[in-house]
Amino acid sequence: MRYEVRVLRSDRKTLAIQVTGGSQVVVRAPKRLSDRAIDAFLQEHADWIALHLQKAAQREAEKQAVIPFTTDELRAFARQAAEELPPLCARYAEQMGVQYRRIAIRSQRTRWGSCSRQGNLNFNCLLALCPADVKEYVVVHELCHLKEMNHSPRFWREVRAVLPQYEQPYRWLKTEGQKLIERLPGPK
Repeated sequence: MRYEVRVLRSDRKTLAIQVTGGSQVVVRAPKRLSDRAIDAFLQEHADWIALHLQKAAQREAEKQAVIPFTTDELRAFARQAAEELPPLCARYAEQMGVQYRRIAIRSQRTRWGSCSRQGNLNFNCLLALCPADVKEYVVVHELCHLKEMNHSPRFWREVRAVLPQYEQPYRWLKTEGQKLIERLPGPK
C-alpha cells in the first residue's frame, strides 16, 4: 500500500506515528534523528501503518456513503420537534423554577440546542429523530443555562440535579447523534 509520509521534527525525545485521512502518515521525530533511523522505524511498524490506513480508508468510505436528508425531511423533522419540545420545555422549566421567552427550531450542523442571554431557546430539528431521554437531556441542558450561562461545575450540578443519568444521552449525542448531523446537506 502506498502512502505519503510527512516528518515533523521537534525537541521531542521519541518517535511517534499518526495516520491521518487521505492516506498520509505523520512521523513525529527528534530534530537530530537521521532519515535512515526514521525509515527503519517505519519498516518496523509497517503492519500497524497498513492496518490504520485501512481503517482510515473505511471511515472515509462510510462518510461518502452518507445520504443527506432532503429539504422535505428536514421540514418534517422541524414540525415534529416543534410539537414535541415545547411541552418538555414547559414541564422542566416549571420543575426547575426557570422561565424562557421563546423556542425556535433550526437545522444546525454544530449544536443540538442553545440558550441566549435573553432566555430564548433554540433546538436542532434533528432532535425529532432522537430517543426521548436525549430530547429531555438537551431541553434540561439548555434550561440549566438560564441559571448558569456556562459549562462550569455548578452548571453540571444543575443538570445532574434534574437528570442524574444525563451522561448516557450525552454520550449518545456524541456517537449516534453525530451520524445524524453528518446527514445534514451542505458543506461538512
